[in-house]
Amino acid sequence: MKKRRTWMAVSVAAALAATVLAGCGGGSSATGAAAPAATEAPAATVAATAAQGAEGAAAAATTGGEKKVIGMLVKDASTEYIQAMIEGAQATADELGFELKVIDGGYDTMKFLDAINQYIMEEIDGFIIAAVEDPVAIIPGIEALNEKGIPVMSLDTCPSGGKVDMFITFDIVESTKRAATQMVEGLKAKNGGVVPEGVVIEITGALVDMFAQECSEGLKEALAPYPQLTIVQGEGKWFNDDAFARTGDLLTRYGDEVVAIYCQTPDIMGSGTVAAIENAGLDPADYFVSGICIGSEGREMLKSGKLYAVVEQPALDSAILAVRYLKDVFDGKPLPQVGDEITEEGALWSPAYIIENEDVDEGVTMILQGPLVPQDADPDDPLLWENILFGK
Repeated sequence: MKKRRTWMAVSVAAALAATVLAGCGGGSSATGAAAPAATEAPAATVAATAAQGAEGAAAAATTGGEKKVIGMLVKDASTEYIQAMIEGAQATADELGFELKVIDGGYDTMKFLDAINQYIMEEIDGFIIAAVEDPVAIIPGIEALNEKGIPVMSLDTCPSGGKVDMFITFDIVESTKRAATQMVEGLKAKNGGVVPEGVVIEITGALVDMFAQECSEGLKEALAPYPQLTIVQGEGKWFNDDAFARTGDLLTRYGDEVVAIYCQTPDIMGSGTVAAIENAGLDPADYFVSGICIGSEGREMLKSGKLYAVVEQPALDSAILAVRYLKDVFDGKPLPQVGDEITEEGALWSPAYIIENEDVDEGVTMILQGPLVPQDADPDDPLLWENILFGK
């Protein structure tokens, strides 16, 4: 459901492109503000790939001499967070001796359903869906996988029916509350410990999207103790062009009343939001621009002080975990159950919690942690996937 496209032409690396069976597209800016330079995704740079090729890995991943095959269906391979998911899944599949096949559904539900049918005909052993455009329309495909006994892992957003063995995500509402609460702390520091009366601009994704709705819910909860703050929304639709236009419109309309700006996903709407502030002759640092999801664009804006607080989405880690848990299913091991706490020393996503997935007929949800940057982790932290994939 979440539509997240970078504001630049993103070149998917040759190793990645060879894996994707269907084409993908990129987005570009036409706002008149200077667009950031193009970023190129690396070819299988995940550190875990160093372990691939170890003797016994392929043997552990096969039954009767046949290599296990995982089918992965993504929404838009041109977006960085999807690239991170593909990289994580590919590196872990290589390490474990699996074959990974990737299809880009391109926001088209029929392509999603056709891809699932193709995977079923190819008799894949496991399935990963990374970001669902329409969680209801995809249900027949999930049910078809269920009928064949193919385990299903979902990342980022989840289908609304069928059996999804595990939905691996981070808490959108709570992460939004963390970022928005930190935004308020900045506002207090600027005003002698007092939260002033004023307007908070919220640049949303597509308002029909569950992800955007949960972001708005988190913002409202964070600002509820401060009735002197009024939230006004501008629909950025997951595009920097729209974010630029809506931010500019609202700054013009509310002028000096604006005390803070919340951008739901700075990884793909932050550049537009910040450019609009600067286009109005204002300093982004004065508005404590915050949100969730960083990306390479967000990382650079955090380092320059144009973003104030952003919770990272653990995109790379979610895909690594999905492949690991598919291996457990292949090996006949039980998946974590509701109430379990999953820890991994040194991992930014740890501890993770297993809760019931109320959106599907059967399955659990794994809630990962996401660091608040720069408050909990530095933008140059080597464990951030933005640094793993795109360097410092």
